Amino acid sequence: MQVFRMDDLDAQRAANDGAYLRFLNERNMSAGLYALDKGGLDPQQPHKQDEVYVVVSGRAYLTVGEETTTVGRGSVAYVPAGVPHRFHHISEDLRVLVVFSPPES
Repeated sequence: MQVFRMDDLDAQRAANDGAYLRFLNERNMSAGLYALDKGGLDPQQPHKQDEVYVVVSGRAYLTVGEETTTVGRGSVAYVPAGVPHRFHHISEDLRVLVVFSPPES
């Protein structure tokens, strides 16, 4: 079993000066913590894997393909592989648990 604490992951991510920290990489999935600050820009491009986002904290809009919705703590969103998507209009520092399947390469 592996157990992770969000506070520890966020501290590790910040210490590495990155917006994303991959903390799990297994045969059928990987997981990471993605952080975007209030007013920040989300530069990500479509991925080759399906994704699930779980918003741990913060508020923003999420656009997936042609659909846009607001997300905040407790929101869960599915993004199919290859579909353009991004967080925007980030009104509170955003922390998002990201699960990729199959694992990101």
